[in-house]
Amino acid sequence: MVVVDSSVCAEKPAAAEPRERILSAAGQEFAERGYEAATVRDICLAAGVNLAAVNYYFGDKQRLYIESVKHAHEQRAGQVPLPEWTAGTPPQRKLRDFVGNLLERMLGFGQPPWQVRLMMREVLHPTDACRELVEDYVRPRFTLLVSILDELVDGRLSQTELRRVALSIIGQCFVYRAAGDVVAMLVPREELESHHSLAPLADHVTGYALAALGEAGPLVGAHQRIHQFREEASP
Repeated sequence: MVVVDSSVCAEKPAAAEPRERILSAAGQEFAERGYEAATVRDICLAAGVNLAAVNYYFGDKQRLYIESVKHAHEQRAGQVPLPEWTAGTPPQRKLRDFVGNLLERMLGFGQPPWQVRLMMREVLHPTDACRELVEDYVRPRFTLLVSILDELVDGRLSQTELRRVALSIIGQCFVYRAAGDVVAMLVPREELESHHSLAPLADHVTGYALAALGEAGPLVGAHQRIHQFREEASP
C-alpha cells in the first residue's frame, strides 16, 4: 500500500492539501522545463511530499502532467472569471466583455503567470492533455463565443461562418501571447503602451469583428460603437 508522507503535511498545517501542492509544483516545473526535463523527484521536493505521493494521487508522470495542465487552466480561469450578463445585455457588450476577458487571461499584461506558460506549451506542442483541456474547458467557451456572434447576426450566418469568425477573434488575441516579443519589435514603444494595452486591444478586436459581421459599417464606426457601450456600462 502506498502511503503519503503525512509527517511532512503535518509540518505545514496552513498549506494546501498534498494533491493541490503537487499540482501547483508540477505545473510550475512543467511550465519552466517541459514534460521531458521535469522530474517527479523535483516536483515532490517542491511540493513537500515523498515520491510515493505522485503514484498515490495520479498514477504516473503522464497523468500528473495532464492534471496539472487542467489545474493550471482552472486557476487562471478563477483569477479572471467570465463576466455575468443580465437579461437584455446587448450582444455587442457581451462580445466586448468576452474579448477583454480572453485577452486578460492570455496575457496578464505583466509577467506572464506560469499557468499561461504551461498552457502555451500545450497549445504549441499538443499532447493528450490538450484534448482533455479542449473538451473540458476550451470548447464551452468557444461555444459561448459562437452563440454571441450568432445573436449579433440574428441567425444570418451559418455555424461554419460563425466558427471562422470566432477563430479569427481568438487568433487576433493569441498573436499577442504567442508572438508578444515580435509585436514589441514591430510597434514603437509609445504606441505599444498606449494602443496595445488591454482596453484598446479589446476595443480593436471587438470593432474588427463587428465590422467583419457587417454590424457597424467601417472599422472606425465599430470602434465608436464599442466606446459607446463601454460608457453606457460604466457606473
